[in-house]
Amino acid sequence: MKKFILFFLVFFIFPKNIAFANDEVTIDAQGAILIDYKTGKVLYEKNANEPLAMASTTKIMTAMLAIENGNLDDVVTVSKNATKAPPVKMFLKENEEIKLKDLLYALMLQSSNDAAVAIAEHISGDVDTFCDLMTKKAKELGAKDTVFRTPNGLDKLDHHSTAYDMALIARYALNNEQFVDIINTKEVSFKTNKSSYNITNKNKLLQEFEGANGVKTGYTGKAGHCFVGSATQGDITLISVVLASGWGEKGKAQKWIDTKTLLNYGFDNFSYETVLKQEDCTDTLLINKGEKDSLSLYFDKDITLPLSKEEKENVSIKLDYIKTLDAPVKKDEKIGVANVYINNELVAQANILTKESVDKKAFSSYMDDIFKNWANILA
Repeated sequence: MKKFILFFLVFFIFPKNIAFANDEVTIDAQGAILIDYKTGKVLYEKNANEPLAMASTTKIMTAMLAIENGNLDDVVTVSKNATKAPPVKMFLKENEEIKLKDLLYALMLQSSNDAAVAIAEHISGDVDTFCDLMTKKAKELGAKDTVFRTPNGLDKLDHHSTAYDMALIARYALNNEQFVDIINTKEVSFKTNKSSYNITNKNKLLQEFEGANGVKTGYTGKAGHCFVGSATQGDITLISVVLASGWGEKGKAQKWIDTKTLLNYGFDNFSYETVLKQEDCTDTLLINKGEKDSLSLYFDKDITLPLSKEEKENVSIKLDYIKTLDAPVKKDEKIGVANVYINNELVAQANILTKESVDKKAFSSYMDDIFKNWANILA
């Protein structure tokens, strides 16, 4: 009986802590990742580079290209092709005139597939050209294995991404104020020349998790239930991605469980630590044939990282720089790098720069040195 009471107290009263005993994280998703928004540092990953279908999380990129290549006040004329998109949809009508911003609300808040097609055609003229633009943009952001074949995430050919790539795309999108404003809107109403709409945000994380501020749900028969999430607590913002958390009602619930598990793990186990400061560089550079024999150095930036308790105890810094240079030497000249390692893995770098300039020693200075040396000998 005592054992049962102890189990009850631990499991039901303290559910947040029990999941992370010994820093273990249990995730059902086939692909998952947790990154720090500020630095991009990976805090947790599971098959993060495995190519998987990503369903409507695709719409993050669709929205960003619309924001960057269009005007939110643009009036979009809906084509017959856009009206044929399958549910979830707004049920747009052919020749309906609607503002681009209102399409983005429908796209991101309720995942309307017809809105995605209308946006793609407005920006690029046709869906295929827009999808090529999406893939190109992903590569520019550093995505390693992402191909967009649809603007709404419906399964088609090799339409796929990875948890890592989707985290990169989300991190980029969250740096855009217009995007963040749209995805955090709870409800919006608007009218077109043919209909009136009331759009409600279906992102349950916004109501169920402290500090949640994004991002996008997704589901197809191939992808299963997916979610890209984001939340801020204190000075830390985290981005989570779960792909294929399951299918059916169980998978629908599991994507929220997986997301909250990742975010709680991050907030519970990581805090920012400044591991390198600009003024911390005490090494000097030796100068040959210069007006000075040496000069001071500095790092070009501070390095602050989200670290676990274990990582804080295993940080090391190695300086790799030229020890001697011939004059002249310019101020702010790069002579090497400071490498920051955690458990012998390179995680960050800062440039090592010169604090001042040193001119080449003039002929007269050499003569002065000779006379001084002779004077000392004769003294």
